[in-house]
Amino acid sequence: MTNDILILSNGPGEVTTWVRPVVKALRQQLGSDRAVFRISIILSPCPNATGKEAQIVQSYPEVDRVQGAQHFFPFLLWGKTAENWDWRDRGVVVFLGGDQFFPVVIGSRLGYRTVIYAEWDARWHRWIDRFGVMKPSIIAKAPKKYRHKLTVVGDLMADVARGSKGAEEQGKQCRDVPWHVWKQGELGELTQNPVLEGSEGSTLNTSPIEWIGLLPGSKPAKLIQGVPLGLAIAEHIHKVRPQTRFLIPVAPTLDLPTLARFADPQENPLIQKLGWGRARLVMLDGGDEGGFSNIRVTKNDSSETRPYIQNQVSLSEVSTLFRAGFEPKLSSLTKQNSLNPPLHSILKMASGVTVELITEFPAHEILSQCCLCLTTVGANTAELGSLGVPMIVLLPTQQLDAMRAWDGLPGLLARLPGVGTSFAKLINWLILRQGRLFAWPNIWAKAEIVPEVVGQLKPEDVAQLVLEYLEHPEKLEDMRSRLRAVRGESGAAQKLAQLVQEELTNSQPPMINDK
Repeated sequence: MTNDILILSNGPGEVTTWVRPVVKALRQQLGSDRAVFRISIILSPCPNATGKEAQIVQSYPEVDRVQGAQHFFPFLLWGKTAENWDWRDRGVVVFLGGDQFFPVVIGSRLGYRTVIYAEWDARWHRWIDRFGVMKPSIIAKAPKKYRHKLTVVGDLMADVARGSKGAEEQGKQCRDVPWHVWKQGELGELTQNPVLEGSEGSTLNTSPIEWIGLLPGSKPAKLIQGVPLGLAIAEHIHKVRPQTRFLIPVAPTLDLPTLARFADPQENPLIQKLGWGRARLVMLDGGDEGGFSNIRVTKNDSSETRPYIQNQVSLSEVSTLFRAGFEPKLSSLTKQNSLNPPLHSILKMASGVTVELITEFPAHEILSQCCLCLTTVGANTAELGSLGVPMIVLLPTQQLDAMRAWDGLPGLLARLPGVGTSFAKLINWLILRQGRLFAWPNIWAKAEIVPEVVGQLKPEDVAQLVLEYLEHPEKLEDMRSRLRAVRGESGAAQKLAQLVQEELTNSQPPMINDK
């Protein structure tokens, strides 16, 4: 018998931390025969979307068909996809992000059974066949007559953490393991390679180092503050703890020159105004001895490799190359799970401090090795929390219109063309005065388990807070423990796949209106 599994999802966090483990589990559970089980993904609009969600899902080998968010509402209203997909007689609609009302409508139209993954709340109990919930408390909140539909499966994002290095090992690894020994998937046989130092020229460094992640966001309104602020904080930290290294996991919607422009004082007026950090982009090609001596750019199918002369490679030169049609060879970096790729890209400050630019996506394996991350508000905080990575959440108010991804009417007003900036400033000023929690782990716990630093931030003050944590690793371990405690159990993907399988074999008609 042939079956369709239709997964509904939306934003970048959902497609990487929910959809990815679930489609893997479905294929493991149901088999790889596409003639028997076909997996389709339909995305719905999300205010935090990057525009790359469909492309990301298309890269999952377990998925057969993908429709982007721009075509969602015609499908919701009239049941037709952009490519006129056919549908098999039997199937299950699986909700992994968006509005829980969507599977009610779509499941009814297709005549499919419905399964919802409920992270915090389960809705539409009467019309949905099964719920896989993160915690027992969700079942307790449901009406008694529908509780039999709800099953605790655990935390899908905990499965992401389980797929990365164990959180319980992070405290040791972040202080013991140099960056370039993370070449292998397991920390077994380690080969120590040269680490690019902040000083002129490369030197061999085998001393214990610690890594700090900088997550400035992916939208211009956040990057214009987040990039130079993060660079300035890094410089202050490095002066006191020169063994500390820094990295930025680059969002898939950003190319490297665009990111680097936010660190260029000629492109970013906040740098001159506030005296924050500045840097230039350097793309280095690893030589035979593991050093870095060339800069590589490509144009169409040909490549050009030129000697890397540190004092001559500037951001303006790299930007000129890109405008001329050159692009960095990033395919090898994104395709392989290696932290010593052929092309090694950094932001380099005048002081010599460097920041590694990581284009592997999602960067869970890398982030899980960081001692601490400095992040803006948003989905990053949920991702780091699920990985059990300690963080400090930064909300600089030097530019109040940076935050626009609010839900409901405030979000709509903040994104209006022309007047949106004024609305955003007013809305953010009002919201900040309320003293509410912004980081997702704090919202989950209803308490501040990760620090939120709000206001006219000074890099030296934030750096001092970071140094306090680095000098007292027991505080970092306590934060890790509290982050793990606020989430659910792992293994959710397999349990959710089991629910889907049960619904596929259920001979009862779908739940249309269970009175």
